[in-house]
Amino acid sequence: MTPPVVLTIAATDSGGGAGVAADLATFAALGVHGACVVTAVTAQDTLGMHAIHRVPPEVVAAQLNAVLGDLPVAAVKTGMLGDPAVVRLVADRCHGLPLVVDPVLRATTGARLADDSVVAAYLDALLPGATVVTPNTHEATVLGPLPVPCVRTGSETAVDVLVHPDGSTATIAHDPVDTANDHGTGCTFSAALAAHLAHGRELPDATRLAGAFTAGQLRRGRHWNLGRGRGPIAHTTNEGAPA
Repeated sequence: MTPPVVLTIAATDSGGGAGVAADLATFAALGVHGACVVTAVTAQDTLGMHAIHRVPPEVVAAQLNAVLGDLPVAAVKTGMLGDPAVVRLVADRCHGLPLVVDPVLRATTGARLADDSVVAAYLDALLPGATVVTPNTHEATVLGPLPVPCVRTGSETAVDVLVHPDGSTATIAHDPVDTANDHGTGCTFSAALAAHLAHGRELPDATRLAGAFTAGQLRRGRHWNLGRGRGPIAHTTNEGAPA
């Protein structure tokens, strides 16, 4: 069978733990074909982000034109966009497609990865057309109440909460994983969610499966010793792939 196509629009990670690298590995593990549009090239490792070179909006547009003009994209996942013009471009070109927005605005430490103009573009242009948004705790605070479904994670208790616009919630619990190798966890979760949507699953089921897959990858790599900082989540298994 021809696999569904999922497009990630995100930055590279030179350490291979997050961004486009994590997304494409997750897509492959879950049985979808991954396409990518690169928005930035980063100098990044397990110790942190050292430099960012943003791709000009016209080059991002050319990549989008190439992918969307040729491949039957079944779902889109966004990561670091970094420029309000790119945010609005993605909102326009991906309108009507199942869209998982991982709003890379703040690091898990709370450090700013985007300025106020980027946040405004997300709120004004991108989020109203999203299928689901997957912010970390700091990003959820910046974005506030959203008019689309939102998945928020309580890391200490290993609970994902799917929050609907009407205020109703669905809680999905996982066994906590004791590991320092969690770099790329958010990318992996949102990419897995997009993959399951591309397979035709409804949002609550896709959220549950994405959470279970991510927890399994955290367990698989919990004893790895890669790098001098927070190591990457495992991306070397196809456990959890659809039959």
